[in-house]
Amino acid sequence: MPKIKTSRVRYPEGWELIEPTLRELEAKMREAENDPHDGKRKCEALWPIFRIAHQKSRYIYDLYYRRKEISKELYEFCLDQGYADRNLIAKWKKPGYERLCCLRCIQTRDHNYATTCVCRVPKHLREEKVIECVHCGCRGCASGD
Repeated sequence: MPKIKTSRVRYPEGWELIEPTLRELEAKMREAENDPHDGKRKCEALWPIFRIAHQKSRYIYDLYYRRKEISKELYEFCLDQGYADRNLIAKWKKPGYERLCCLRCIQTRDHNYATTCVCRVPKHLREEKVIECVHCGCRGCASGD
């Protein structure tokens, strides 16, 4: 008789320490997804979702690389299960991208003149002092700010 496969996930050691925060952020994400976007531009409706996704990824990144409070096994588990964005964290490890808000801001195909987003320009070099990124609502993620 064949074995019955179950969909149980084995949580690594230390999961119970970060689970409440991740569940809270998941609840915020569901709330942001279901939030009505009446009167907002199409892109503005997605800004809260981008911010919460950034917050989850930054939380996992800080726990592993800065505070060193979680194991490599738990870190890899979080990336594999989709709790954090692997590509965004890879960019944060590179110099000049430590404060990057989202990957769309550095993709040249999404911008005029094949450049990066306006939020990547340092504040002292901007002509307009208050700007918002069209993609994610960021007000400035250049490393020199």
